[in-house]
Amino acid sequence: MAIILIVEDEPTLLILAESYLQEHGHSTRSAASLTEASTLLDGADEIDLLFTDITLKDDHEAGLKLAADAVQKRPGIKVLYTTGQAVTDGMKALFVPKSAMLPKPYTVDQLLTRLSLLEIN
Repeated sequence: MAIILIVEDEPTLLILAESYLQEHGHSTRSAASLTEASTLLDGADEIDLLFTDITLKDDHEAGLKLAADAVQKRPGIKVLYTTGQAVTDGMKALFVPKSAMLPKPYTVDQLLTRLSLLEIN
């Protein structure tokens, strides 16, 4: 199964995402900030997918910036974005290749469907 880095600044949502993914056989790493996520991306651990909120700590493009950084550091990494905000065409233009979008709130079935579209089983 995949190793997934979850980046979410809302503690309850972070715990839920971790639980959902672990229950379905995935290994997870978690970060509540860009700094924590960058440290994990710089580390030696394998990471197959970045699952990040687009907005972190009032920065409405933090997840977009993180994904671009992740692709530079780890070519081939896949990205699943999430947000409870409207996604504009301008934001979509900044999505990295091999990415998908999952609007909040989401169910475990919706999360697993998006992962399967990214070929993360």
